Amino acid sequence: MNTINKYMRKLVMGCGAAAALLFLAACQGDWDEPSNNPYGNSSINDENIITIDDLKTRYADVFFADQDTYKLIDTDIKIKGRVTGNDIGGNIYKQVIIQDETGAIVIAINQSGMSGFLPVGQEIVVALKDLYIGGYRKQPQIGYLYYNTNHKAVELGRMYKERFQQHYKYVGTPDSLAIKPLELTADEIKKLDKNNNCAKLVTLKDVSFEPVEGLGTFAPDTAQDKTVSIVGGCVNRKLVELKESELVVRTSTYARFAANKLPYDQVNKKPLKCNITGIATRYNNVWQLLIRKESDIVIE
Repeated sequence: MNTINKYMRKLVMGCGAAAALLFLAACQGDWDEPSNNPYGNSSINDENIITIDDLKTRYADVFFADQDTYKLIDTDIKIKGRVTGNDIGGNIYKQVIIQDETGAIVIAINQSGMSGFLPVGQEIVVALKDLYIGGYRKQPQIGYLYYNTNHKAVELGRMYKERFQQHYKYVGTPDSLAIKPLELTADEIKKLDKNNNCAKLVTLKDVSFEPVEGLGTFAPDTAQDKTVSIVGGCVNRKLVELKESELVVRTSTYARFAANKLPYDQVNKKPLKCNITGIATRYNNVWQLLIRKESDIVIE
């Protein structure tokens, strides 16, 4: 840096400020623009790619066991899918959801800000060898092991970000319209096969939120609203058309839209009908719909 400063002073004295600025711009451009993408592992090949449905079928006894379990993948298999869910709205925490034409799955990574380099619509290949798979309350996930001090047991959790970087590569450029949400009525999602469809991007058509006491927001802080129950940092909201044992809309208190009011007609004192898009994860036999961002709710 001292050498550069000395050279700059010579340029200013000998050639003028304009030449110095040109030199600085050229150096700055070369310095800030690496030739290689800093994310992912471009050396991953396209061999042994299976569909997400194939993966779920092959390891159904792991993903859908009555008790949470896990398994190390010790063979060279890969999956390929597009990102349908990330942390862009603050409601999906340290997870990326990918989907192909057959199914969807959650990838758990101990990293934030992933929407910056894994936007919705970006297709990736994930090399599964030396990663762990398992189910969290029958929701298939990919991750790594950790020791749960509360349960005093080894469980499947998030993998370190450095590990994840070595296990995926980009395919093409993002196309947010490449995967269309599965459009469903309330009656249709009741009948939807959870093993095949969990973690898929869906749109619930013509539904409404049940009126609630207190602030009437998606996920208020208990310090502001004592009427709400927060479990795992999230609030479950019910829909008029579905029982709580069938589906809840789950929102983190850290979501960017957590303080937004639930769709409600203040004049006529009734819930507003809307279409809700989100990731349909499962918790055992209950659908948990995760809204990704505020625009995922469209009032009719």
